Amino acid sequence: MSTYIYERIKENIYRELKCAVAKARAKKELNLESEQLPAFVLEEPRERQHGDLATNLAMLLTKQAKRAPRDIAKIILANLDMEKTRITSYAIAGPGFINFRLDSSWLQDVVPEVLAKGKKYGSLNLGRGEKVQVEFVSANPTGLLHMGNARGAALGDSLAALLAMAGYEVEREFYINDAGNQIYNFALSLEARYLQQLGHDVPFPETGYHGQDLIDTVKRVIEQEGDKYVLMEEELRRKLLVRYALQEKITIIKETLEDFGVSYDVWFSEQSLHESGYIQDTLRKLENQGYIYGKEGALWFKSTLFGDEKDEVLKRSNGVPTYFAADIAYHRNKYERGFKRVINIWGADHHGHVARMKGAMQALRYDPASLQIILMQLVRLIQDGEIVKMSKRSGQYITLRELMDEVGKDAARFFFILRDPDSTVEFDLDLAKSQSADNPVYYVQYAHARLCSILRQAEEQGYDPNLTPTKQQLTLLSAQEEKDLLKKLADLPGEIALAANLTEPHRLARYVLDLASLFHTFYNSQRVLVDDEGLRTARLALIRATKQVIANVLMILGVSAPERM
Repeated sequence: MSTYIYERIKENIYRELKCAVAKARAKKELNLESEQLPAFVLEEPRERQHGDLATNLAMLLTKQAKRAPRDIAKIILANLDMEKTRITSYAIAGPGFINFRLDSSWLQDVVPEVLAKGKKYGSLNLGRGEKVQVEFVSANPTGLLHMGNARGAALGDSLAALLAMAGYEVEREFYINDAGNQIYNFALSLEARYLQQLGHDVPFPETGYHGQDLIDTVKRVIEQEGDKYVLMEEELRRKLLVRYALQEKITIIKETLEDFGVSYDVWFSEQSLHESGYIQDTLRKLENQGYIYGKEGALWFKSTLFGDEKDEVLKRSNGVPTYFAADIAYHRNKYERGFKRVINIWGADHHGHVARMKGAMQALRYDPASLQIILMQLVRLIQDGEIVKMSKRSGQYITLRELMDEVGKDAARFFFILRDPDSTVEFDLDLAKSQSADNPVYYVQYAHARLCSILRQAEEQGYDPNLTPTKQQLTLLSAQEEKDLLKKLADLPGEIALAANLTEPHRLARYVLDLASLFHTFYNSQRVLVDDEGLRTARLALIRATKQVIANVLMILGVSAPERM
C-alpha cells in the first residue's frame, strides 16, 4: 500500500470496487465468464462538476455480463461498502461511468505530508531497485552537438531522473561511435583540412564532414605540432589526427552536456567492442543458434524472422563487421552487465532499426520487451516567425552551445521536455527568451520565485513562516482555490507513478505548469499574510508545500528553481 494519503484513498476505492463485483458475482447478480476482472481505471474526470474520481469498470464488464453498462453500474454500487472509503456520494454518468465525490477532510493531511517528506515527496518504490539503463544522445564524435541531440539530452536525463524517483536503479550511458565508416570519413576530412591549412592543394572528400569546427581542430593541431604530419605515411597521419580530434570532440561533448545539466555514469567506446573480440563472439553465438547465414562472401542476420523487411548484413565480404553487428554486441553487453531494462532514445530516422534490434536480442535469448526504444521527432527552430536553417558559426546547424547561449539551459530543457517525443518540436526562440506568462518555463519559475517572495515578506513583517500548523488551523484552508491547490499537490505521487510506467517525463512538465497556474489563481484571489494567525499559519504552510513540490518536479526535469526573478 502507498505511503501517500491520496494514493491510499484511490487504492482503497479500487479494492472495494473489486470486492463489490465479487459480491455481486457470489449473489448471482452478475454472471461473468472470467474470474479475472479487466484492467479498469479509477481516475479524475476532466470536468470538476463530474466529481473527484470516476471509473469505467461497468462499461468494461458489458461483454462478459451481457448487460447494459448502466445496469451493471447500479449493481456494483449496490454492493459497494462505502463506509470503508472516503466516498460521500456517487452518480452514474453517460454510457456507464461511475463518478464519486470524496469527503474533502483528507486534504488537511496533504501539507504535513509534503513538508515531512521534503525533497523526497513524490518518491516511490515502484521499481523496487530494478537495474535500468538509459542510453541517450550517443552522437557521433565527429562534430558539435545539435538541436536534435539537445532534445535527446533533455528527454533522456529527465527520464532517468524520473525513473530514479520511482525507485529504479538507473544508469545514464553515452555510446561513443569511435569506430566504423564514420571515423574513416572523419579521418579523411581531418587530413584534407590539415593539408589545406598548410597550403597543399588537396580535394575535400565527397563523404567528408563539413563545418568550421573541423578547421578549428586542425588549426590547433598545427599550433601544437606544426607540419610534422605532412611527410608521414598517410595511415599513421590519419590515425594521429583522429586520436587528437576524438579526444577534443569528446571533451567538448562532455563539457557541453554538463553545462546542459547532464552527467553520465558510463561513456562506452564502440572501439572497445572491436578490440576485445566481443563482436566476433556475439556473431558466433548468433551463428550457433542458427540466425546467421553466408551469402556472396558476407554474413547475414535472419532479421526477416522478426518482422524486418529484409535480412541484414553483419559482416561484409571484406571481413569488416557492420555498424549493426557492433550495435548487437553492444546491446548484448548491456544485458550481461545486469540491466533488467534497457531504454534507448533514438531519432525518428532510426525507426527501421527497431524491429531488427529487438529481433537480435530475442535471437540472443533476451526478452525483446525489456528493450524499449523511444523515437524522437525533429526539432524546428523558429525566430521572428520563420524557421532558422543555418548556424553562423558551424555553417551547418544550430549547436546546443549556441542554443544555451541564446535562451539558457532552463528554457531549452523545459521546451524540449514539454512535448511528447513523438511530436515535432517547434522551438520558438523569441518565446523562450520572453519574460511573460506565455513562456512556460518563465511561468513556472516565476511561480517558485513568487512563493519564495511571500515567505521572505512574512519574515520581514515579523511572522515565522516555518510554524507547523495544527490540524484545526489546516481546516481553515477551505476556499476553492486552496482545495484545488491541495488536490494538485496530492496528485504528484500518482503523476510520477504514471509517468514512470509510461516512460513519459513530459507529463511532469505539464503537471508543474498546471500547478503553477493553480498557485497564480490562488495568489490573485487569497491573501496569505492575513491578520488571523491560524489562517496565516495554514496558508504559509501551504506556500512552503507548493514551493517544495514545484522544486521537486523542476529537479526531475533538470530545470532550476530560482528564488528571485
